[in-house]
Amino acid sequence: MTSSEPGYRVLNPATGEVVETFPTATDADVESALASAQSAFESWRETPIETRAKVVARIAELFTERADELAAIITEEMGKPLSQSKGEAEFCTDIFNYFATEGPALAADTEIKTFSGGRAVVQKLPVGPLLGIMPWNYPYYQVARFAAPNLMLGNTIILKHAENCPRSALAIQQIMDDAGVPQGAYVNLFASHAQIADIIADPRLQGVSLTGSERAGAIIGELAGKNLKKAVLELGGSDPFVVLDAADVAAVADTAWDTRMENTGQACNSNKRMIVMEDIFDGFVAQLTARAQALTPGDPAADAENTYAPLSSRAAAEGLAAQVQDAVDKGATLHAGGVLGEGDAAYYAPAVLTGVTPEMRAYREELFGPVAVVYKVGSDEEALRLANDTPYGLGGAVFSTDTARAEKVASRLESGMSNVNTPAAEGAEMPFGGVKRSGFGRELGPLGMDEFVNKRLYYVAD
Repeated sequence: MTSSEPGYRVLNPATGEVVETFPTATDADVESALASAQSAFESWRETPIETRAKVVARIAELFTERADELAAIITEEMGKPLSQSKGEAEFCTDIFNYFATEGPALAADTEIKTFSGGRAVVQKLPVGPLLGIMPWNYPYYQVARFAAPNLMLGNTIILKHAENCPRSALAIQQIMDDAGVPQGAYVNLFASHAQIADIIADPRLQGVSLTGSERAGAIIGELAGKNLKKAVLELGGSDPFVVLDAADVAAVADTAWDTRMENTGQACNSNKRMIVMEDIFDGFVAQLTARAQALTPGDPAADAENTYAPLSSRAAAEGLAAQVQDAVDKGATLHAGGVLGEGDAAYYAPAVLTGVTPEMRAYREELFGPVAVVYKVGSDEEALRLANDTPYGLGGAVFSTDTARAEKVASRLESGMSNVNTPAAEGAEMPFGGVKRSGFGRELGPLGMDEFVNKRLYYVAD
C-alpha cells in the first residue's frame, strides 16, 4: 500500500474521530480470493438459476431484517442521515427481489430468425469471476445493483469497497454468507490500489465494474483495456434540472431542494445544475435561499428536522468549499450557506449559488455536496444548450405544466437517463448509467443482466 492510501478505517465525519482500523489484504489474501472465486464459479454456474434465485431472495430478506443495524453502520461511517441509511438498506431488498423474480426470464435464451434453416438462439451465459470497486456514498445500494444480477447469472464476485466503509463491507459479506451464497462466490477484500491492478491483470478475472470518480474511472478503464477485460464504469455527473414554467414555484423549488440535499448532496445523479426560466427565477432562488437559511448542523444519527449532516470527510468538505469560493471570487453570488465548519468534523452549510460562468470551476466541475447552483435562461433552446454544455451525461430532468413542451426538451438531453416532471426514475427495474464522461454500461433493470454475460450464439442445423 502506498503512503497516499490511508488504509481501511471508520472515521466518523460528524466528529472527525477515527473509530476503528482494519488491516489491508495481504498478497496471500488476494490469491485466496481469486482462487476461491474461480473454484466457486465452476459449481455456481452449474447451479440451476431457480436455485440461485432462492439464495438471492434470501439476501433480499436479510437486508430488511437487518435494516436498523445496517443503517447505524453507514451513518457512523460516512455521515448519511439515519432515516436515509435505513431507506438505502431497504431499497437493496427491492433490488435483490427484482433480480430473484425477474432474473430467470431476463437470462432466458432468445431465439433469432434465421435465413439458412436450422434453429438459432442467443444464450446468456456467465463469464466468471468479476471485480466490483464500490464507492462510499451509497455503501449498500451500489453493491446491490452490481451483485444481484451477477449472482443470478452465475458469475462470482470479488468486492473491493471504499476504504472508509469497512464495517458495511463486512456486514454485506455476513448477509451473503447467512443467505447461503457459496464460499468464494462473494468475497469481500480490503485490497490496496496496487493489488487492484494485479487482480484486473489476473487471467482468472473476467470483468470489472467501478462506481466512482472520473479520475478513478480513467485508471480502471485503462487497466481493463490493457488487460482486455470488460468494464462497466458509472462515474460522476452534473445533471441539469430544467424548469421551463411552474404553476407553483414553491412546490417545484421544494422538489429541487429535497433532491439536491439527498445524501447531503453526495449523489452522482443529483440535480447539480438548476436551469430556470427568467420569469420565475427570482422566486425560485428565494425559495431555495429560505430553505438553506433554515438549516443548522446536526447529528446524522439523531436525524432531527431542519438540520444538515456532515459530508463524508473533512477533505471532501474543504474541497467543496474551495470550489464555491473560487466561484465567489470570480463574481458569483452566494445567497446562503457556504460556511465550512470548524474543527475536524466535515460540516459544510448547504449553499445557494447563482451567477456561475464558464471561467469558474463550478461551471465544469462536479460539486459533490450540498450546493444548489441556479442558472437563469430566457428560452427553451437556451435551457437545452446550457443543459448539454457539460462533459458529463448521467441524468437530467425537465419540468413544465405543458408535458409536451417538457418532453421536447428532455428528448434532446445528452444523457443516459432523461426524465419529465420528476427528478429521476427510481426503482430496481429502471436502468441506470450515463454517456460522455459519466461512463458507460448500465446497471439495474433488464439491462443490468446484459453486461457481464457471454451472449453466445447457439445454432443447430437442419
